[in-house]
Amino acid sequence: MPGGLVALLAVSTGMTVANLYYAQPLLAKLAEVFHVGATTAGALVTVTQIGYVLGMLFLVPLGDRVEKRRLVALLLVVTTVAMAVAGTAGSFAVLLVASLVSGATSVVAQILVPFAAGLAPDHARGRIVGRVMAGLLAGILLSRTLSSLVAGAAGWRVVYLGSAALTALLAVALYRALPAHAATTDLPYHQVLRSTVRLVRTHPALLKRGLYQAAVFGSFSAFWTTVSFQLTGPAFGYSEAGVGVFALVGAAGALVAPLAGRWADRGFGRPLTGAALLVASGSAVLAGLGGHSIVLLALAAILLDVAVQTTLILGQHVVYQLDPGARARLNSVFIATFFLGGALGSEFGTVAFHAGGWWAVAGFAAVLPLLPLVHWATDRKGAAG
Repeated sequence: MPGGLVALLAVSTGMTVANLYYAQPLLAKLAEVFHVGATTAGALVTVTQIGYVLGMLFLVPLGDRVEKRRLVALLLVVTTVAMAVAGTAGSFAVLLVASLVSGATSVVAQILVPFAAGLAPDHARGRIVGRVMAGLLAGILLSRTLSSLVAGAAGWRVVYLGSAALTALLAVALYRALPAHAATTDLPYHQVLRSTVRLVRTHPALLKRGLYQAAVFGSFSAFWTTVSFQLTGPAFGYSEAGVGVFALVGAAGALVAPLAGRWADRGFGRPLTGAALLVASGSAVLAGLGGHSIVLLALAAILLDVAVQTTLILGQHVVYQLDPGARARLNSVFIATFFLGGALGSEFGTVAFHAGGWWAVAGFAAVLPLLPLVHWATDRKGAAG
């Protein structure tokens, strides 16, 4: 694969997945603008994540049924319209509906990843997928910072309208740059969905890796959803812009994704999975110790991001080898599973913070990765995934 195409795919996944996270640092402002409570404003994030899960289940499987370049362009056009509607919304209800739609169509990122896996030669698949996933995870981590800085300088509407403009340009760039990629199945749509369910039963490694990642991503989400409360509280007294700058620290973890891909290509997936699960749990404990130390908190954020990216790349390396003709459907199950874990991590992390403070969040985040670690240690079929 040309290096320029790999770079474009990495940037594209980062830009599209960022749409899921732009609202997080804007919730207080949106509650004020639309005269709603904090809980109602928080529903914006939940609705966007629900849209993403629905898109994973019902749109991503089309990547095996429809010519991928055309599908990607169409979904990005819909995303452009949804973000433009969000940026001009006159009511909170309109913003919610637009966020649901943009969340669903932002699954373009998860169509491009298996697209890259299908284009890559076998000996370099893990490395190339790792580079593309580095872009995706950088988009997750940098979106909060970008959103808070842009909103502070030009207003919250510019965040959405700017994303709409960039997404329109991205649709054109990808349609021109991507090679035509024929469908890998001619099954009717309802049978494609039914076959997706069969894949879960046929490939135990698919559900196993999805649940591994759900636990780690749940820990990640619990940390990043509540760390703003800790940073803006009496322990640190940061402003919202300060929280956005702190989010830049986590982006350092994106550097490990290409390395994880190389390790997977060399057959080190199983031992590195155990190590990453252990690091995820340990980084949560470190986060608890860093409740009053920005250095320890930053180190915990980096290590947690490293663990998330490592398990994600290793998991995808396993999943993509299960059935090359069904990569989009396999990816839809894998990503939907771990994003559900992330949504639950965010919800229970918030509950833990309000019930017991920062240490309660750290304890919850530390326990989650230990659950798959126990399974990993006792799994006699681990060599298969």
